[in-house]
Amino acid sequence: MSELKKMYSTMAEDPFPEDLVIKLGDAELAFAKRTWTIDGETKGLRYGENPDQPAALYAPVAGRLSLGGVEFRGPGDGLVCAATEEHLLQSGKHPGKINLTDVDNGINILQYLAAKPAVVILKHNNPCGAAWSDKGLETAFTSAYAADRIAAFGGVVVVNRTMDAATAKHIAAVYMEVVAAPDYEPEALALLKGRKNLRIFKLPGLAHLEKLVGQPYLDIKSLADGGMVLQFSFRNRILSTKDFLPAQATDADGATIIARSPTPQEAEDLLFAWAVEAGVSSNSVIFAKNGVTVAIGTGEQDRVGVVELTVHKAKTKFADNLAVTEEGLSLYDLTRKADSGGPEQLKLVDIIRRTEEAKGGLAGSVVVSDGFFPFRDGVDQCIKAGATAIAQPGGSIRDADAVAACNEAEPQVAMVFTWQRSFKH
Repeated sequence: MSELKKMYSTMAEDPFPEDLVIKLGDAELAFAKRTWTIDGETKGLRYGENPDQPAALYAPVAGRLSLGGVEFRGPGDGLVCAATEEHLLQSGKHPGKINLTDVDNGINILQYLAAKPAVVILKHNNPCGAAWSDKGLETAFTSAYAADRIAAFGGVVVVNRTMDAATAKHIAAVYMEVVAAPDYEPEALALLKGRKNLRIFKLPGLAHLEKLVGQPYLDIKSLADGGMVLQFSFRNRILSTKDFLPAQATDADGATIIARSPTPQEAEDLLFAWAVEAGVSSNSVIFAKNGVTVAIGTGEQDRVGVVELTVHKAKTKFADNLAVTEEGLSLYDLTRKADSGGPEQLKLVDIIRRTEEAKGGLAGSVVVSDGFFPFRDGVDQCIKAGATAIAQPGGSIRDADAVAACNEAEPQVAMVFTWQRSFKH
């Protein structure tokens, strides 16, 4: 057992060369391996996805790719890959691949949320909680953390504003693996450094992510046979509430039906949720309310199934928050104690009752779906859960059924189309 624990803090041997060159047609792209000198020792990545997988990080240093008249990101646009010793304020156990890819996916989401102080907490390369707020970073963090306290344990926090002491105090009070911010107030940095194993990144580019919006990077997927699939990275077309399109379709009688337009608050929440959706593994849906994710459903195979599981997650997290706030116990611990009877049983029953009455916090929320609804059942489940507005790509042969489900609801539910799918595999 001790050997098993040791491997998680051991550096994997790095056999990768210092330089990497990719030639695409006439374009030659040069990369250099990123290493850090820490305590007099040169180190690259600790390991890959697992401790027995050597890994290396490469940063673009020369060459620009242009395809179809579109210029890609390259040298000078670096964020995670540009981090030097100056930016690695505390290395903790030293970062591995999954630490960096979680930070990177946080950046992927935050590039569309530059208008307000925003926080994304990630685990296993998916957001478990995200929020933005005019009230500042502290409110955004506490909201994002409360959205899924359970999944946030041991997670990665990425923010788009200078880390202040008030926010850092909340982060330091819980267990996180990595924090990334454009800068840190001195008191905030001191608080975070109190967690010795915490990896702390200063990435100045986090304060200017809007400059990269619309410019793709070369997205490379390696296949099991050594082949590669190259694609333009996802580029979000919904950059303001005005970019949503009316949800309208032709029904079986040839009549055009159109859904209610969202209110300004619903539209802003849909805009926020669609930005977060860019970093969620498909097939997925997100429920959000007042600039905070209420529940995030990831990677399911069927559209109605992911809605049902996301609703279940929302109720679990809502009940857990009540248990922690009121009883100082997690939902699991309260349930375990309730099994033996006594006052805990009555408290648990009351928490479950209030959770159902509040629909797990989903009442009055909005929903985004990364793909269209192939049947109206998914839409019906969203409405039943408490959603008042829905955004989806549109394009299904049954769009009319989806719009009809919204129009038949009492009160009527809003729906808009994005005319863009947001799958992430």
